[in-house]
Amino acid sequence: QVQLVESGGGLVQPGGSLRLSCAASGTIVSIYAMGWYRQAAGKQRELVATMYSGGSTNYADSVKGRFTISRDNAKNTVSLQMNSLKPEDTAVYYCNADRLSTGWGPRRNYWGQGTQVTVSS
Repeated sequence: QVQLVESGGGLVQPGGSLRLSCAASGTIVSIYAMGWYRQAAGKQRELVATMYSGGSTNYADSVKGRFTISRDNAKNTVSLQMNSLKPEDTAVYYCNADRLSTGWGPRRNYWGQGTQVTVSS
């Protein structure tokens, strides 16, 4: 059974930094993309950043230049370094593994349980 476990959320002041980490465990053959989404109160879940197995990345315009995604394909982990945080970054952040293959059955999309990030003075 595949699980995604996140860590690193918390409370930080505006302008501060946080690092989120996510580890996928279980029988995993490959993962097409790993990334982070977020959902603020009363809003839809949105893409923050994703990294494909080949190394290319995609960022939301609102986080470009402030957030950096990194991934270890061998360890099935993904991290998000968040700098210059703003109050509008406050949300629950979810780790995502897109088109994950376990070696049997169709590829599937998996989500972590979410970790709260609050940016406030």
